[in-house]
Amino acid sequence: MFLILTYQLKQVKFLEKMQRDQFNFFWDEVNLLTGQNKDRATVDGSVDNHPQSSIAATGFGLAACVIGAERGFKPKQEIEARVVTTLSFIKNNMTNMHGFYYHFVDMNTGEQVWDCEISSIDTALLMVGVLTARSYFSTNQQIQALATDLYDAVDWPWMLNNRDVFSMGFQNGKFLDARWDEYSELMMIILLALGSKTHPIPLSTWEAFARPIYTYGNETFVFANAPLFTHQFSHAFFDFKNKIDLFKVNYFDNSVKATRAHKQFCLSLNYSTYNQDTWGITASDYIGGYTAWGGPPARGPIDGSLVPCACGGSLPFFEECADVLYNIYQKYPKSYQKYGFVDAFNPLSEWYGTCSLGIDLGITLVQTENYLSGLINNEFMKNAEIQNAMELAGFVKQKNENKWMMPVFVSLTVVISLAAVVLTFKFAGTKGYKKVQ
Repeated sequence: MFLILTYQLKQVKFLEKMQRDQFNFFWDEVNLLTGQNKDRATVDGSVDNHPQSSIAATGFGLAACVIGAERGFKPKQEIEARVVTTLSFIKNNMTNMHGFYYHFVDMNTGEQVWDCEISSIDTALLMVGVLTARSYFSTNQQIQALATDLYDAVDWPWMLNNRDVFSMGFQNGKFLDARWDEYSELMMIILLALGSKTHPIPLSTWEAFARPIYTYGNETFVFANAPLFTHQFSHAFFDFKNKIDLFKVNYFDNSVKATRAHKQFCLSLNYSTYNQDTWGITASDYIGGYTAWGGPPARGPIDGSLVPCACGGSLPFFEECADVLYNIYQKYPKSYQKYGFVDAFNPLSEWYGTCSLGIDLGITLVQTENYLSGLINNEFMKNAEIQNAMELAGFVKQKNENKWMMPVFVSLTVVISLAAVVLTFKFAGTKGYKKVQ
């Protein structure tokens, strides 16, 4: 028992070190006059010539400020000033349409780069950071006013464009044909919009997206035919633990099952890098550029690479993910640089990513905090608009004996061999899950 306790204490100490290093990305890789965070930076923090900011990274940056203030990484007064700078620039200088922002902007000017789209999901990722900051810095009147103005300005019905499902964006004078019509990270968009006091949307939008059912091995869950991050991003802010919605779905448990299925999937592949100690892939850089790889089912040019944020984003769902991150840190020292883990690496080919990505560091930082303390979930859920959204979507406490509890950081790990994995795919009706009347 003493050895187990010692291991767990070392593991928690590592996670806290990782958090500080990831916080430093959001604190350092930023324009000090605008508060906009870089989309990516070199792993050693050296100066580069890439001024592109991702509004999603800035959203995570605002959440990072909350974590930094709570953990004393910087003086709270300095952090509050940074938040005010960030929010003020977005409100007064950033180009937007109906309160929605460009996916990528110049961190110095706030102007669109790369002919990118006005993005619904990235605006949502910005807004969850805005509302988290508003909740935590509750005595700062500037933050309160700026955050409220930004959230209230988002014209959610405009992005629906007379449909029940959101467009993924607006580009070159028209809405994108691609729609958020199937389970994924889209839940945050709908819930943010449902709770809006100024531009709410009808409940039919929560009912409109498909919820297909997928079975892999022993795990059956609501499926997103996309990388693992789709089961993580909404959960970084919205607290779905021990709750079910109109369709009687517990989305937290669903992400638990999706993560366990992903582990089984990785171990079924013929790569020595995927084993009980190290596994996990999700959308990331790779030797050929950037790819949305993952599974099950297999997608992308999977080559044995490891993507640390796959387990980082699932920490609250599957305690074993903490073991994986610690094992990667110990086994592959080159994978850990100034701002934490490189985005991805492949020990088989000796390729190591040269960039740290804001959204991948961000999801790991936030979910680590949720795993350790629940801070970001707790602060975000204090917002009255979010509580209202959850109520409108029919979320109620689940009455069963298998309720989620905060982990205690002493545990035994039992290693079992994997049986043959059976793969099936099925739909139940048009949605998978049907609303209970």
